[in-house]
Amino acid sequence: MAEAPFWQCKTLEQMTEPEWEALCDGCGRCCLRSFEDEETGVVYSTNVACQLLDARACRCRHYSRRKTLVPECKGLRGQDIKAFSWLPNTCAYRCLAEGRLLPDWHPLISGDTESVHRAGVSVRDCVVSEALVHPDDMEAHIVTWVEAG
Repeated sequence: MAEAPFWQCKTLEQMTEPEWEALCDGCGRCCLRSFEDEETGVVYSTNVACQLLDARACRCRHYSRRKTLVPECKGLRGQDIKAFSWLPNTCAYRCLAEGRLLPDWHPLISGDTESVHRAGVSVRDCVVSEALVHPDDMEAHIVTWVEAG
């Protein structure tokens, strides 16, 4: 009898660093700028990517140094899982924190790192670097992302 995969038998807090990192589907959406309407509390997503995001690979160019290079980078490890609500609904960390299964297109399920891109969930080639967007123009970059499950 096959043993259950780690994400089905461990909590997020119990995962090793390699297991934690393996949960990332490579969508790149956590590297997008968002902002909250102070009056309504609504969080708006944009297509404006952190300057460190490789828009083709949907990965950070300097992952190990990201928090030094971009101090506002939100690390997930060690955060209260209730704080994951800002992540996209499709994010594995959020799915598991909310007691949901990983979607079929997740690379841990499909065995293929390209499946997230084929599912249309990633930001591959559809974002603009924050270096090219003036902060006052952020509202012009509000988008609604696919929430494929």
